[in-house]
Amino acid sequence: MNWEESDGKLVRNVKCQDFQEALSLLNKIAVIAESINHHPDLKIYSYKFLRIEIFSHDSNSITSKDHELTRKIDHVFASN
Repeated sequence: MNWEESDGKLVRNVKCQDFQEALSLLNKIAVIAESINHHPDLKIYSYKFLRIEIFSHDSNSITSKDHELTRKIDHVFASN
């Protein structure tokens, strides 16, 4: 769902309604990432856009753990 592969990472850019929504989504993703001990690169830019980049830092590649995290993040977007 809206993920693309770019430079060896799974990437998703999300346009939110405002900064508050972007920050709320970032925080929900952070909770999930902590729960599975797999941390994406997250960035809020232009006040209402959220960029998510996922790859396994230790192997510098995309692994099954990355796909697991994208599925969990997709559930956040589906329920939002």
